[in-house]
Amino acid sequence: MGNSVKENYETIQRAELHRKIWAIADDVRGAVDGWDFKQYILGILFYRFISENMRDYFNKAEREAGDVDFNYADISDDEALKYFKTGTVEEKGFFILPSQLFENIVKNAAKEDNLNVKLDTIFKEIEASAIGSGSEEDFKGLFRDVDLTSDRLGESVPEKNMKLTSILVGISELNFGNFEDNHIDAFGDAYEYLISNYASNAGKSGGEFFTPQTVSRLLAKIVVDGKDKINKVYDPTCGSGSLLLQMRKFEGVEIEEGYYGQEINMTNYNLARMNMFLHNVNYNDFSIKRGDTLLNPYHGEERPFDAIVSNPPYSIKWIGDADPTLINDERFAPAGKLAPKSYADYAFIMHSLSYLSSKGRAAIVCFPGIFYRKGAEKTIRKYLVDNNFVDCVIQLPDNLFFGTSIATCVLVLAKNKTENKTLFIDASKEFKKETNNNILEETNIENIIKEFRERADVEYFSRYVDNSKIEENDYNLSVSTYVEKEDTREKIDIKVLNKEIAETVKKIDELRASIDEIVRELESDE
Repeated sequence: MGNSVKENYETIQRAELHRKIWAIADDVRGAVDGWDFKQYILGILFYRFISENMRDYFNKAEREAGDVDFNYADISDDEALKYFKTGTVEEKGFFILPSQLFENIVKNAAKEDNLNVKLDTIFKEIEASAIGSGSEEDFKGLFRDVDLTSDRLGESVPEKNMKLTSILVGISELNFGNFEDNHIDAFGDAYEYLISNYASNAGKSGGEFFTPQTVSRLLAKIVVDGKDKINKVYDPTCGSGSLLLQMRKFEGVEIEEGYYGQEINMTNYNLARMNMFLHNVNYNDFSIKRGDTLLNPYHGEERPFDAIVSNPPYSIKWIGDADPTLINDERFAPAGKLAPKSYADYAFIMHSLSYLSSKGRAAIVCFPGIFYRKGAEKTIRKYLVDNNFVDCVIQLPDNLFFGTSIATCVLVLAKNKTENKTLFIDASKEFKKETNNNILEETNIENIIKEFRERADVEYFSRYVDNSKIEENDYNLSVSTYVEKEDTREKIDIKVLNKEIAETVKKIDELRASIDEIVRELESDE
């Protein structure tokens, strides 16, 4: 399929998704604040997905075995328990009875007196189906944020059920055929859309854990460039998992051992696990853990990782040197200094570096201040440059992220560089303007990747700099220090200007003379 046709499909599917979600939101408005409402939309979208996933799993097997009209949704729960449950949890990680499938609940939703209780029971039973199996951790508490007893859905049970029915019916009408065959990331897109519409009333939290898909794509392309396989992918601050999942989209790049992430926020931790299932990543191919990455890191046993993608929270506070044991932590010790208490950025960077394999790459979205501030941050920059770990620094355009208009940067780390040089790319003009935010188009991403690969010096765009030069500049890693900005002001030719001034003065003199002449004539007529 040609790129333009594919982009056309994407545009149509995305517009349909947005229109439908907004219609559901309109229906439910008033009862549920937009920000809380996203939990219901995403939770029920996920419920629809796993229902269809389970139904299709059984239908495919039965139809291939000769029962061409078989439909799991039509059989009894007893039959399902007797013939279909054994082995399913080991294979899929969960089990859903036919009567609990999304399509069967939607059919009778409007007539169901206790819809909220029924759904709550189904969600708990889906989670419970994994207990005692390898997928238990991946399903525990998955639906915790879809609070079906909440008064935010309505004060009375009939009101709650009316709202829930609206959401169920709305989501049942989203027509995407197969989730896996989609040209768009339906879940990521729904999430991105909800956040972009509600970020303003959610304050800063709207932007701090969501990486727009176009930025995710750039990071993913950087870490896989020139590779046909990587052992596994890791994101130490994985949010809803959108960065990890971008890695699935590259044909010709094999990810041998799956996806690993850690997330501190409970809601995002639940969304990340849902997101994995939504993208058909089986429970034994991912490990998402909840906890504070800096103080309680997971996945140390799974190190090292060939690909690390990350958008850590910018300049948040952390305990730093108030905990004297942290300087002995194997992740932070090598730099000789801890990231300052009021800026944890380099703690996340050093953490990623310690999880990176000798042939891997890490691409991390960073706040620009970390590249020039003094003190401990400069000490850590010196360590990174002197050991030749900084592969590239890319200045991105401003206004790419929801909730902040600031221009961010991408720091690329590697441990296998062959030259003592660092690449600087000024991509601040590589964007397309959209209504609320700028976006990176495919051509913008390609321009950046081409330069990342070729490392040519391109005026006003990129420069490949000797590390000794960075040392001379006091370990400043700001792109503007090395790549000159184009002066777009109009150039003025002073000779031409003087000539124009002389002509203007002459015209003024002539005009004055004409006016004087008119005045004299008027006076002589009196």
